[in-house]
Amino acid sequence: MHSELLNRYGIKHLIAGSDYNFRYQTAGDKVKKDIEQIMDVLEVEPDEIYTGQQTHSANVAYADGENGEAFVFGRTFKDTDGLLTDQRKVGLLIKYADCTPIVLYDPVNKVLAAVHSGWRGTVQRISEEAIARMEMDFKSKRENLVAFLGPSIDQANYEVGAEVYEAFRGFKERDTFFQPDGEKYRLSMTDANLTSLIQSGIKAENIEVDRTSTFSDSRLHSSREEGKDYQLNGLFVMMV
Repeated sequence: MHSELLNRYGIKHLIAGSDYNFRYQTAGDKVKKDIEQIMDVLEVEPDEIYTGQQTHSANVAYADGENGEAFVFGRTFKDTDGLLTDQRKVGLLIKYADCTPIVLYDPVNKVLAAVHSGWRGTVQRISEEAIARMEMDFKSKRENLVAFLGPSIDQANYEVGAEVYEAFRGFKERDTFFQPDGEKYRLSMTDANLTSLIQSGIKAENIEVDRTSTFSDSRLHSSREEGKDYQLNGLFVMMV
């Protein structure tokens, strides 16, 4: 699975699904072999690989190839759901099951970001935070940015409570990505994140959306489908 948009800009990337597992709590040191498998598939040799200890936050960390803490593979940041770099050959890995992985790229200033956006991160507008960092630290312009929304759970299989609907009260368009279902709601995380990106100033024509469902596609892990022993997909991106 890949992105035509990221291919167009020469961004090395891979959506690593059911053949991998990046949930360190269950996979343990096997994650190192899965990282090596990604490198083999992409035929790349990163100078460094970064991941975050994801907590459904809106925290975005800059990866310079030397900072962060040593991890079982590469380097990591605590309490971090977004990664940002302007360094070539610094790989960024987002781990996810049913949440939405998002890649942002500035082709003018060569800045790359990847974020993990579950419903909490979306409410906190983590993509907006990453975009703001790109603007502030690297002089990126929103009209130049391109974005890729990776596979996440589909609306039909993502039932949430009224408290989640209420959490999105700051989104004027929330009724376009929520469907009432009795006392519950069905939430389209893809459309919630797409709305957030467009509201942030990303041009619609610069956004690629992969609507593959993590729940129903056997090529991908899904926490809702797999239950408590769920495994994690990975979205790896790197400038070369």
